[in-house]
Amino acid sequence: MASNGRSVLITGASSGIGLATAHLLIDRGWHVFAAARRLDAMEGLRGRGAQVLPLDIADPTSRQQLTDAIAAEVGGLDALVNNAGYGDVGPVETMTLERVRAMFEVNVFGLVGLTQLLLPAMRERKRGRIVNLSSIAGRFVTPGAGWYGASKHALEGISDAMRLELHPFGVQVVLVEPGLIRTGFEGTTAEAMQRESLDPVWGAMMRRVSASWHAGFRKASNPDVVARTIAMALELSDPSPRYRCGSEADSVLVQKLMPTRLWDALVRKRMIGA
Repeated sequence: MASNGRSVLITGASSGIGLATAHLLIDRGWHVFAAARRLDAMEGLRGRGAQVLPLDIADPTSRQQLTDAIAAEVGGLDALVNNAGYGDVGPVETMTLERVRAMFEVNVFGLVGLTQLLLPAMRERKRGRIVNLSSIAGRFVTPGAGWYGASKHALEGISDAMRLELHPFGVQVVLVEPGLIRTGFEGTTAEAMQRESLDPVWGAMMRRVSASWHAGFRKASNPDVVARTIAMALELSDPSPRYRCGSEADSVLVQKLMPTRLWDALVRKRMIGA
């Protein structure tokens, strides 16, 4: 379905899923606002007609400035793609709460804070679409990624509440849950993974986790797979509440049907060796 120039903000648009989604939506006729910290990485989008704006999603001032710039340009958005986020790894016991808070500031509080600023204009117009980028980690967690999974679990719960609350106002909320995607996630977590691998208690487990991740990401899907899913979630008149996509995404269904003890045993064998 053609979009006829509808407006969309994509956060985290400087790389990976966000960048691929921005290019695809430009192709499909959307008026794209692309936001991220690294403006230089979005020059290609600017050259294609996107409006490139700075955003540090963990900074309230930056969120407000972005909201003001969009309001001055189009008033209210037709759609918001909450893609900005990042992951950190480590055992629950040893990951400092400072690192945990930094991750939640981006993946949860910053995302919700920006959405709160942009929602009133959608609500008042009685239309809008919000797509939140979760993960299969939002449905189940694995060793060494508990805190990251917790941030995505939080996003799942908030999105469910928003979907129910905003329905009377004509604003639809959709969750997209990618599996393993080639976004450089394993590279951005490499330093933390290496550090945790040296821990005298948890090092052996983290080395197995690292090996499992490397094997999995060799089969990872291209970000374009997620971009096409996001476009579908934006453009269908009656989207599903959730979409899974990409390599290993169907493991959500397996985990859901499998007894917890059996699932735990399989994960332990693969990632803990016990």
